[in-house]
Amino acid sequence: MKKIKPALIGKIAIFIILFIIIVLPIVRMLFYIDKKAIVSVFTSSNFGWAVLNSLTSTLVATIISLVVAYALAWSINRTSIKLKAVFAVVLVFPMLIPSISHGMGLIILFGNNGIITNLFHADSSVYGFGGVVLGSVLYSFPVAFLMISDVLKYEDSSPYEAASVLGISKPRQFMAITLPYLKKPLISVIFATFTMILTDYGVPLSVGGKFKTLPVMLYEEAAGQLNYSTGSVIGLILLLPAIAAFLFDLFNKNKGNSSFVLKPFEEQKNKIKDAAAYVICGLVTLFTLLVIVSFCVQAFAKQYPRDMSFTFDNFAKTFKKDGGEFLLNSLLIALLTAVVGTVFAFVTAYLTARMNTKATKFLHLIAITSLAVPGLVLGLAYVIVFKKSFFYGTLIILIMVNTVHFFASPYLMIYNAFGKLNENLEDVGHILGVRRWRIIKDVIIPQSKYTIIEMLSYFFVNSMMTISAVSFLATSDNKPLSLLINQFETYNMMECAAVVALLIFIVNICIKAIAGLIKKFGDKKRAK
Repeated sequence: MKKIKPALIGKIAIFIILFIIIVLPIVRMLFYIDKKAIVSVFTSSNFGWAVLNSLTSTLVATIISLVVAYALAWSINRTSIKLKAVFAVVLVFPMLIPSISHGMGLIILFGNNGIITNLFHADSSVYGFGGVVLGSVLYSFPVAFLMISDVLKYEDSSPYEAASVLGISKPRQFMAITLPYLKKPLISVIFATFTMILTDYGVPLSVGGKFKTLPVMLYEEAAGQLNYSTGSVIGLILLLPAIAAFLFDLFNKNKGNSSFVLKPFEEQKNKIKDAAAYVICGLVTLFTLLVIVSFCVQAFAKQYPRDMSFTFDNFAKTFKKDGGEFLLNSLLIALLTAVVGTVFAFVTAYLTARMNTKATKFLHLIAITSLAVPGLVLGLAYVIVFKKSFFYGTLIILIMVNTVHFFASPYLMIYNAFGKLNENLEDVGHILGVRRWRIIKDVIIPQSKYTIIEMLSYFFVNSMMTISAVSFLATSDNKPLSLLINQFETYNMMECAAVVALLIFIVNICIKAIAGLIKKFGDKKRAK
């Protein structure tokens, strides 16, 4: 009898796990849809407006986010301005707080009793279309900025030098060189940003007011009224653009851009370009910091905006309302998700990147499928599939849904890292009589340790701030801290909501700082 290889057993096991935690819930949710639910959704007076609101706000916010992100990426990669590292750090601050916090920050700044509203005696309201667009831009531009910046970082400067020698103007260089180079990656950025904004319910829930969007409608149907059938119909609608983006990105990988720079851009001083870059980075950084500072102002104000005297009472009030318990829940969920998710992603990536067989491509495809599933839809699917299981209502299901929700990006991080290692390591080890686990322990893990640290921090930070998938699955006993923001806003306890946002930001900034220090210390040690 032919012996089954351990690699095949491992791949089958990983496939079964991925199928159960990713594919099965979505398929089961789709089977929950019936004719009555479809008619109910499509004949609802709110549905048409929700679709229109979602599309218009998402389209406008996506365009603004892309323009801002490209301007920032250009400023960091194509000018000689100082403080680039500082700007780069501050510009990703919005990624460290829940999306609902961006809406709350806008209310503190531009609401009826907002800081800026009172300062300039403004009469405009932040609620509605404008607030949703502004909050969505704040929520999404850092992701677009990082993606575009990574593309510009590896662009070859030789074509531009040749064009300058030939007397080709800068606008023509942009049209003939920059745009063709950016075309494929930029389309991926557009899809990613559009899907990210379209499927978010935090910002519109906070500042939307009567401006309802599809994610808010899904949240109200499934979480508010426990109407899973109509929720599943809306979930399917939200799933379609995400799947389209996923498939496009999957079959249109940009293979034209090499992973190394033939000739990097030299930082040449240009007063006009540098001045423009300082203005762009300065304004966006200022606005980003204003939102963060607004949490601080409200969190430490005795009774905003009537009594602005400094106090710690809001922290005491938050912890009295079980804020401390929920903070511990979040820390435990984030820590366990980081460990479980990183180990699972590492093992899966090793099987797909280092043990290549016919089944590898299929397993890789299943592994990145979670990229196409919005958090709200995933949370609803988990309710439908696992509501009668023994772990429903426990921390286990929250850790599981977070692992699935954020699995694809860390998996791709380590998958790409494994692809850069010598492909003959295991073969050489086999010839020398060195077992595979020793190769992994002594060679592969040390070589990819910084990627592993990035994976751990990615899982942890996102688990701390997520509100989408867990909002359907959390109970009063295991509720993560992030879900308290909406609860406090509902009861008009805005100071406590600001405290929660600030606590999440502090925890996440500490985790990112620790990860950065470990990497910096390792680089110095390696240099010696």
